Amino acid sequence: MKYRAVFLDFYGTLVHEDDDIIPLICEQIRESASIECTLREIGRYWWSEFSRIFRSSHGEGFKSQRTIGIESLAETIRHFGSSARAEEIIELQFEHWIRPRLYPDTKPFLESLQRTGTPVFILSNIDRSDIESAVTYHGIQVQGILTSEDVRSYKPRPELFREAFMQYRLKADEVIHIGDSLTSDIRGAQSLDIAAMWLNRLGKPQAEGIEPDYICTTLDEAQQVLHGHHKEEART
Repeated sequence: MKYRAVFLDFYGTLVHEDDDIIPLICEQIRESASIECTLREIGRYWWSEFSRIFRSSHGEGFKSQRTIGIESLAETIRHFGSSARAEEIIELQFEHWIRPRLYPDTKPFLESLQRTGTPVFILSNIDRSDIESAVTYHGIQVQGILTSEDVRSYKPRPELFREAFMQYRLKADEVIHIGDSLTSDIRGAQSLDIAAMWLNRLGKPQAEGIEPDYICTTLDEAQQVLHGHHKEEART
């Protein structure tokens, strides 16, 4: 394999995102909302508020994922005039974060890298206690884990990647980063000249202006690319 190490995203890459949980939380807001609204409208407003706080969360202004989740949800509840309590209904999401569903190709993929002696490091936009719980829950073994909380910054900002370079004594041209987010993972990695593989499990459309070096739909495909046994070519 041409890379000395693999950087991996976690949620949406190794385990399921919380897409099934969000509608359940939004429904609890809709049930007591003082204005007529749909689950889609609630979800879009929540995501907008979450993204707004997320983008400004770094350095001295850093906020954990749990804090951003509660604050953005509380504003969403206020906006729709709901009597729901953010700290209560968001527990569904927090429970998912520590016990997410595992993709069936995750462990075979990690085991294949272990057999070749390729170190794997998880770089995740999440709070450390949550990912440690999830990794323990599923018995996932990697050589290292770095979180946004460790560097007080979120991908696609460069701090998480740079910390990984420093801690694991690696250079940009020695690693490949694999993740499901075109913005956080692909754009973030490529901004530091790291080769980036987009794991498009859900068949999402490719955003204009972002060109992954590789595109795969499963970790089985990713394994073939890494070992040079797949027709997928680097995009230049």
